[in-house]
This record gives sequence, C-alpha cells and structure tokens, in this order.
Amino acid sequence: MNRTFIRQIAIGMLALPLALGLAACGKKAEGDAPKSSEPIAKIAAPTGKTWADMVEKTPEGGYRMGNPKAPIKLVEYGALSCSHCAEFAKESFAKLRDDYIAGGRVSYELRYFMLNPYDIPASLLATCGSTEAVIPLSEQFWAWQPNMFKNVQAAGDARLKALGDLPKEKQIPAIAELSGMTEFFSSRGIARDQANICLADANKAKALADQTEKATTEFNVTGTPTFVINGSSIGSMGWSELEAKLQAAGAR
Repeated sequence: MNRTFIRQIAIGMLALPLALGLAACGKKAEGDAPKSSEPIAKIAAPTGKTWADMVEKTPEGGYRMGNPKAPIKLVEYGALSCSHCAEFAKESFAKLRDDYIAGGRVSYELRYFMLNPYDIPASLLATCGSTEAVIPLSEQFWAWQPNMFKNVQAAGDARLKALGDLPKEKQIPAIAELSGMTEFFSSRGIARDQANICLADANKAKALADQTEKATTEFNVTGTPTFVINGSSIGSMGWSELEAKLQAAGAR
C-alpha cells in the first residue's frame, strides 16, 4: 500500500491533518534529557498494590503506567504499525516495567502516533477495552505486528485498491479485517460487536489525529518511537540509549 493511497484513506475518512504520514518509523534524533547528580530513591507503592498495576488515562490522551507522581516521567510517542516501536517494545518493556516503573521512580506514558491508516484501527481497538488493558494489548500487538504485514501483503493489490472504493464509514473496519487486527483483538477479549463500535467512533479517531498533530508541533515528533522525559523531547532511540538517559536522570 503506497503512501499516497494511505493518505487518501486517512484524510478522506477522518479529515486528518495534511501532516499525517510525513513522519517516519525509526528516524534517529537525540536531544538533552534532565540529569541528576544524585540517585533517586525507590518509592513504595500503596499497600497491597504495585506501581506496574496502576494505569490511567492522562489529560493528554495517553495511558500512563506507574506512580503518577514519579520524579521521572517518561512519555513514548509510538505507532502500532512501526517496526522500530515493535523492536523497542521487545527489548525494553519487561525491564522498564520491572526495574524502573515498579520502583516508583519512573512512570511510563504511551501516546499513540498515527503514521498511517493502519494505526487508526489498531489504536481504536487497543483502547477498546479497559484502561488497564491498553498498554499490555499494545505490547502484544507489537509482538504480533509482522503477521499484520504478512496479511496485508497476501491480500494483493486488487483487494487493497478496492478499499478506496468502499463507503468512507466502511474503510477503517475493512482495514482492520483485511490486516487481521479484528481477529487478533477478538482473541484477546475485544468481541467483534464491541470492536465494530470502537472502529466507528469518528470522534475518538479524530482525537488520535489531533494528538498526532500536537506531537509534531509541541515536541517536533518526526519519527517513532520518540521519547520525552520530564517535558523535554530526547528524540528517537533504542533501549540502551534510553536506559542510560533514565539513569542519568536519577533512576540508578
């Protein structure tokens, strides 16, 4: 599916900003991160709870795991269709959750970034269930992601072209079905009837597009994954570089 066709579906269906699709998966950039001369002590979770089990939606539209008052606030702008985001998730998530988030010093917030129309149904479906399930479902989707690309490739050019001839309200559900997303989320508790309701939520889709637009202007997000620590964008990088910046900020 070429870039022009992707943009036509996205803009036609959701009136997405013209900037959509100009960002890249995995573009490297690096900025300054906050630094602390002293290590920050671990912070105990409330009795009977663990920080990694505490997930809430933020006013910015993201999903935050961990201590909401953590002294180190990590934000990831990630795209579910981005292979570099998938690689990062595989390398980082268990250690980030168990070593950094669980200690109360670091919170992790995922904000979805729309690289292309695949991200629209994927993000709508990942957020279709409970708030607590959003980040785990996203991690599972990134692990499954190669299957999405295989399904799309196997569909062939004729079926992909036919998507553009569908009524606008049927295009996003059709992308979800053709790519295998609907089946993937159905196997993880998002029933098809529920999925169809979420895929038809144009207001939520528009909010995801607006979030993408804001990311490009507020944090100059030009590739995914892009990271922000305590309000400062540090660009796109792998886990080893990011871990070093978390440690420099005091998580050591």
